[in-house]
Amino acid sequence: MARMFYRYSAMNAGKSTYLLQVAHNYNENGSDVFLLTSALDGRDGYGVISSRIGLRREAVTYTPNTNFNELLKEVSVACVLVDEAQFLSFEQVQQLHRWVHIRGIPVMCFGIRSDFQGKPFPGSAALLTLADDLEEIRTVCTCGKRATMNIRTDENGERVRQGEQVMIGGNSRYRQVCGKCFYS
Repeated sequence: MARMFYRYSAMNAGKSTYLLQVAHNYNENGSDVFLLTSALDGRDGYGVISSRIGLRREAVTYTPNTNFNELLKEVSVACVLVDEAQFLSFEQVQQLHRWVHIRGIPVMCFGIRSDFQGKPFPGSAALLTLADDLEEIRTVCTCGKRATMNIRTDENGERVRQGEQVMIGGNSRYRQVCGKCFYS
């Protein structure tokens, strides 16, 4: 039976590397995958999933208006892999979840749970509710404890506590932290 997977973590845990490794494994076994990434993420070019260690693959981009029922209607692959899944809407997660169980093809989503203020992203909240299999990808805070939260910094490296949930501009303005450092 196919399942929907959600692999989540704080920033800088290797989610995209993990996704690209899964894609590679399917391809090495002669199976095709369908790669998706958010149009909001253009750090390394739009329609690209890339990792900080240099791995990269082309992907189809999705927007808040993407209808996955239509997009995946004719797709015939072994697995669908979704990067930056926190940017999905609740309705899009429902569409993907339904697609998994109707088509019998797994979907693996990768993303962060919460923003720099500790608030959930809609896609993450939906995935934590609907995914059939959850796994935390662990990373470490600078203090050495398990990082589960994210903070945003300004151009001077000072912590930012207010602002839009999504800031286009990339990883360099975000850090992963433990709960204690988040509240300090």
